[in-house]
Amino acid sequence: MTKKKILLTRRWPDSVEERLSRDYEATLNTDDVPMTTEAIGAALNDYDAVCPTVSDKLPAEIFTGGHRAQILGNYGVGFNHIDIAAAEAAGLVVTNTPGVLTDCTADTALTLMLMLARRAGEGERELRAGNWAGWRPTHMMGTRLRGKTLGIIGMGRIGIATAKRAHAAFGMKVVFYNLVDVPEEHIAGMDAVRMDTIEDVLEAADVVSLHVPGGRDNTHLMNAERLALIGPDGMLINSARGDVIDQKALISALKDGKLGGAGLDVFEGEPDIPAELIAMENTVLLPHLGSATRETREDMGNMVADNLDAFFAGKPVPNPVS
Repeated sequence: MTKKKILLTRRWPDSVEERLSRDYEATLNTDDVPMTTEAIGAALNDYDAVCPTVSDKLPAEIFTGGHRAQILGNYGVGFNHIDIAAAEAAGLVVTNTPGVLTDCTADTALTLMLMLARRAGEGERELRAGNWAGWRPTHMMGTRLRGKTLGIIGMGRIGIATAKRAHAAFGMKVVFYNLVDVPEEHIAGMDAVRMDTIEDVLEAADVVSLHVPGGRDNTHLMNAERLALIGPDGMLINSARGDVIDQKALISALKDGKLGGAGLDVFEGEPDIPAELIAMENTVLLPHLGSATRETREDMGNMVADNLDAFFAGKPVPNPVS
């Protein structure tokens, strides 16, 4: 039986590439060089499945219809980089990888909180530059998280996991905003209160952590007015999607003292980061490491493979987006 032909747009963990190469005629991106939008569009006509990542761009114009490809096996839980409506109209099924990256992304949110609160990034830069003059009582004082209020925008899997960690480790109170009701059993044992509006959360919280999908109505969800509500001592954490924050407004808020600090794992227009943001000491900046553990990245790849296996066997895909 002829194997289905699939394309991986970037390098994936070795074990997953080995599985896919065994079961499919797989084209691997061994150089790990980003593919252009045009190249991905052309691949839709040459492969039975195209497997993009969250760093790829798949806009409406590449979905012209009549493609050989029948499925997009997206490597990642987010899919705002794909025009889902256009893909669906062109007859493609789109899948993603939810659930398996919850714990690691929540861990990353806590990492950003701790680094920002304790000025860990600043301290390491000072030490590595040879500028540390030794211990002294007033040197690089940060703030403790214990007893602070954490505001969660988007109380889904990752938002809940982040809140549970913050509550268990630091005794943080939790306020949150979510579009739909959160089952009581998911927040049981936490001091968690649902607020009526995003603004209510921002005003009540000392630390705000974003856990909403990117794109559409969430683009620039955090604008200048909302950033100012967090306050000059407040901290903003983003391990969701870069376009959720108006990056220009964020830079202005940090520069003008309207926001105390920001811990960011994702960026608008990444990997291009504004020089102004990089130069700021009241930021912690990570290169999109949210799910970057060996175990999670392997789980993500195997979930894509499971979706492909089910689709080509004529079975319902486990993780449909469309």
